[in-house]
Amino acid sequence: MLRRVLCTMFFMGALPSPAEMSQGHISVVLLGATGDLAKKYLWQGLFQLYMDQVSSGHSFTFHGAALTALEPGQKLMFDVLKKLACPPDEAPDRCAVLKDQFLKLSQYHQLKTAENYTMLNREIEVLLRQEGLKEAGRIFYFSVPPFAYTEIARHINSSCRPPPGAWLRVVLEKPFGHDLESAQQLAAELTSFFREEEMYRVDHYLGKQAVAHILPFRDQNQEFLDPIWNRHHVERVEIVLKEVVDAKGRTSFYEQYGVIRDVLQNHLTEALMFLTMELPANLSRTEEVLQCKLQALRSLRGLEKHSAVLGQYQAYASHVQEELKKGQDYISTTPTFAGVLVQSDSLRWEGVPFLLTSGKALDERVGYVRVLFKNRAYCTQSETLRDAGHSQCKAKQIIFYIGHGALNTPAVLVSRNLFRPVMPKSSWREVVGQPELHVFGQPLSDYYVYSPVKERDAYSVLISNIYHGRKDFFITTENLLASWAFWTPLLNSISRQPPRLYPGGVENQNLLDFEMVSGELAFTAAEPVELLHPDRSMPSDFKTIQSKFRQSPLVSMWSEDLISQLASDVEKAANRAVAGSGQFHLALSGGSSPVALFQRLARHHYAFPWRHTHIWLVDERCVPLTDLESNFFSLHSHLLQSIRVPYFNVHPMPVHLNQRLCVEEDGGTELYAKEIAALVANSSFDLVLLGLGTDGHTASLFPDSENGLEGTRAVVLTESPIKPHQRMSFSLPLINKARQVFVLVVGKGKHDITTQISRVGQQPRKWPISGVSPSSGQLVWYVDYEALLG
Repeated sequence: MLRRVLCTMFFMGALPSPAEMSQGHISVVLLGATGDLAKKYLWQGLFQLYMDQVSSGHSFTFHGAALTALEPGQKLMFDVLKKLACPPDEAPDRCAVLKDQFLKLSQYHQLKTAENYTMLNREIEVLLRQEGLKEAGRIFYFSVPPFAYTEIARHINSSCRPPPGAWLRVVLEKPFGHDLESAQQLAAELTSFFREEEMYRVDHYLGKQAVAHILPFRDQNQEFLDPIWNRHHVERVEIVLKEVVDAKGRTSFYEQYGVIRDVLQNHLTEALMFLTMELPANLSRTEEVLQCKLQALRSLRGLEKHSAVLGQYQAYASHVQEELKKGQDYISTTPTFAGVLVQSDSLRWEGVPFLLTSGKALDERVGYVRVLFKNRAYCTQSETLRDAGHSQCKAKQIIFYIGHGALNTPAVLVSRNLFRPVMPKSSWREVVGQPELHVFGQPLSDYYVYSPVKERDAYSVLISNIYHGRKDFFITTENLLASWAFWTPLLNSISRQPPRLYPGGVENQNLLDFEMVSGELAFTAAEPVELLHPDRSMPSDFKTIQSKFRQSPLVSMWSEDLISQLASDVEKAANRAVAGSGQFHLALSGGSSPVALFQRLARHHYAFPWRHTHIWLVDERCVPLTDLESNFFSLHSHLLQSIRVPYFNVHPMPVHLNQRLCVEEDGGTELYAKEIAALVANSSFDLVLLGLGTDGHTASLFPDSENGLEGTRAVVLTESPIKPHQRMSFSLPLINKARQVFVLVVGKGKHDITTQISRVGQQPRKWPISGVSPSSGQLVWYVDYEALLG
């Protein structure tokens, strides 16, 4: 059969002479050949590859494979192949011949057992021997669910590899795991069968023409872009994929993955990398491109819960109940819409917001990457008196238009008041006319607009790159794991967060609009009451389990929300104190619990009155202040170095005097007590923040402590049961003079002591925390759900 096809092609003038046919034979095996992806895209992509490469010197055979038995599988596959189409510019006669030959070169196999793979291998070897052809390589395209990857990989590795001298390329479709741990496990399994250079992980967005052209565009326009492609000139970047369809028919997948795993972690992140990575010296060097991408990924700032806004279209719950046979009371927290604020710590992009947005049941189908530049111009004259297209007061932007939407085609748009871009004439042509079209509020005439000379499907582009061995269009193991390492903490933090409900389509109006506030995202409009289910009960809906804990007010939430609330309450206390007395005296305890609070205050509370705040230490370990164990070192690392607090308003404990640590005769405790008495009215702090140890200690006051639980001394030396043993600490009497005391308790590890403390009376010798009872102030407990409920 292969010989007959080759002869026909010689007569058609489509192939070089047999003497020129020296590059060998390629076998393409499509696993999942009768599935949806294969029907919609992959067979057409393979046919396009055949049309493009039929004169390249390689010969081909195409093997469709699935679990279905031979006869029904063969029928299903050939029903698809008969509908394959040539591009409009292909001559009808040549198209008919090529299609006929492609069908003759294609065959179906049932691949279910190890014997099936052995038989396929034998058939390929026999065919090549009969035709006198040398094998160049094999492509195995895994269009199957990831749970099947390992078994298939084992069979290919053991009995279906090409002979030495021929290459193997294994193509894998997402999802590549559910989080970092599952991605690591899947990667480890695949790596045990295939080498890194043999694996091609597909993200079909890398085959979208506008996305694929971002790097070449940057490279070809360096002269114009170098001065402005940075934080000094870029205001923000938007990477958007909107869909009008809902998740109906895919709820089983969506319940496992949701919109962030489905779209943002892969498609939008890849586009983000093309924008933010440093350009390699040579774009054609795959290794350099991949290394630059990896560096860009690793420079991204970690995401927090408040880096995202989440939504779910209103009918999603009923779709899940219907398709997955769930009860009417089933509640899903799966987001079908997400907006995420991503920031980079690289020198080039620090401070620039990258907004990644995607969702289902939205108002339009469109995808784009939009780079919006800062505009410092102010134009005095009316627009009508100037060339509007080149006006410096118009928005300045570069848009990589992925498709659909108003333009309905891939395109690259550059504001005319920026520069005329260099574009490769062989593959992109300038578009003129269409004055009625507007993009981001501006007529098309305000842009230089380019569209592809020949529009190509993303899978055709990627299959061509697989054939050519272009690895930079695919996801390496290292890049994949770096991406999951970036996204997994956010996914974990929002796993219980109820998304905002939205009606879907044009009815959404401004319900999903969001804004950036102090490095966080928040919806601009309140959620309408009619969209909320009165019986919707979720953990984050109740902000307080009970209003009291040990007869004092209790605030309880998930830990991130709790820290956010605590930071806000500290700021309110500061503003009240400054309004009343002109200064705020804040005493902070050490340990790991307050670190998240310090970071929160540093990153999000820019209006905090630090200039009028005095910061004191509740307790300190008897180590040098530069030691990693030092409470002051932790406070400095996570808070002080990031805020503008006057140097003389910071009061570390004097644990290191006369080149000695916490020696009684050096009088460090008396020195600190005198400093407090001199600066803090009545030695009554405005706010003292405490933690709780698993043994019931607070500050550095431990059970059965000889010092600090009673008496008149304000600051004492104590002994800790764990290293470093020596400590300096506020005494209970000093703590109880405070106007407000906040106790922060977080984590499952604190559940047992929290339960115990809730039941005991005032027994400070046994549980020092139980002795905290401000004489004329207020005590508030901040306990997260894990500490409270276990």
